Amino acid sequence: MLTERISPRFVDLDAWDTGEALEAMLEGQMSAVAAVRAALPAIASAVDRAAAALDQNGRLIYLGAGTSGRVAAQDGAELPPTFDWPVERVIFAMAGGPGAFVASVEGAEDDEADALKMLDQARLTPNDVVIGVAASGTTPFTVAGTRHATQMGALSIGIANNPGTPLLAAAKCPILIETGSELIAGSTRMKAGTAQKIVLNLLSTGIMVRLGRIYRGMMVNMHVSNAKLRKRAEVIVSHITGCDGEAARKALAMAGGEIKVAVLLVLGVAPEEARRKLALHGHNLRLALADLG
Repeated sequence: MLTERISPRFVDLDAWDTGEALEAMLEGQMSAVAAVRAALPAIASAVDRAAAALDQNGRLIYLGAGTSGRVAAQDGAELPPTFDWPVERVIFAMAGGPGAFVASVEGAEDDEADALKMLDQARLTPNDVVIGVAASGTTPFTVAGTRHATQMGALSIGIANNPGTPLLAAAKCPILIETGSELIAGSTRMKAGTAQKIVLNLLSTGIMVRLGRIYRGMMVNMHVSNAKLRKRAEVIVSHITGCDGEAARKALAMAGGEIKVAVLLVLGVAPEEARRKLALHGHNLRLALADLG
């Protein structure tokens, strides 16, 4: 398995000068970034299929163990504040339970039955998207969960760093990121973890773009929860409509902090009509604005 292989180049790493060691680590991180490019077609396919499912009120379910599980959970945790993705529509199936986010739970990654139990408790539907992440591609918990999601009709996405592995075979949308051997053999928090984080960033952000939660490069579905974000929301409304800051503030107050609604209010649409028009167009601001002519 490539991620477990000892690299002859780094066998004396502990004897190197600190600067040289860090330079080698940085090279590894850069190679991890480069490895993602080959996976772009698979990521694009997964984005389109996931967006179609989630548009039917599906849920995002992140599945993993150890480092991979924690990397996956970090991606999912960012979706509610960044895109106002409903908290109840993101689920974390972590081997060992919530405690495993900050501490190792011995044997949890081998517990296939626990993966199935977590997913059964979630009551999977064909509109749900299950993202299984495992650097090795062989982690029993993640493979079993991904295979179960496929069998239950959910859209399963498998992300692994080794080719020809069970996780990729179990997923409807397999994504291989070949990062090769690690600078520290088996330490997949390094190259493999970096590549996984990039793929998850691309995957989740691409899904949100396809679902209309981004407009002209701006977070129009952002959850406005503090002073900094209120200011950002005002700038977004002003930028889209051309209004001044005071008009943007008033519109946001009337819209309850909802940026898309505020944009339409500034453009002269009544509050109820603004919400109706957005709902009519799947809450896609671009389509709602086009409807205004």
